Amino acid sequence: MSQFATIQGHVSYSPGDGVPLIIPVGTLVEVVLAPDSATLSWEAEKGVVGLTAIPRMQYDEYVEAGKIVLKD
Repeated sequence: MSQFATIQGHVSYSPGDGVPLIIPVGTLVEVVLAPDSATLSWEAEKGVVGLTAIPRMQYDEYVEAGKIVLKD
């Protein structure tokens, strides 16, 4: 089951072994939770989808810090 959230602070992810990338503040993301990870998807540019999976612990820290704010 997915839910939506807004990025409200510094949220980054690393594609593969690459340099960490930032999801811009104000971005609406769709979140799908699993026991060990959170998958985030968003429209990076018009017609271009951004997609990443981050460890669940990192996701929970972002939510607790107010960097990812869940929509009701």
